[in-house]
Amino acid sequence: MKATPSLTWPTPANRIANLKPNSPVKHLEMVILRIYPRRLIVSPNFTGYVAAACGRDETGLVGLVLWGGQVDGVTVGDIVRLESGWCRSRDGALVVSTGKHGRLTIVKRFGNETKE
Repeated sequence: MKATPSLTWPTPANRIANLKPNSPVKHLEMVILRIYPRRLIVSPNFTGYVAAACGRDETGLVGLVLWGGQVDGVTVGDIVRLESGWCRSRDGALVVSTGKHGRLTIVKRFGNETKE
């Protein structure tokens, strides 16, 4: 009989320590530590609010860009899941975002759970 491998959360490929600059992010979960003040962006590609945030898992820290409705929807302490996003390096630090086609989901709010 085969032994079943133990499952861990998150899987090693989905940890901040394994992110690489200029690469896609398929799935990443982190807790939001800080959200910086929002600012208004007006450009041909996007018009709306943008805010920088900082998130972490048990392997490290990463910057996060919040776009549009994400700015007001996410609060400090939330556990969020980023899907189909991107990772870049800015001033030597890693930054992730959903970009145009990705998705940011709140997995758990600080103090209570949300249903998906």
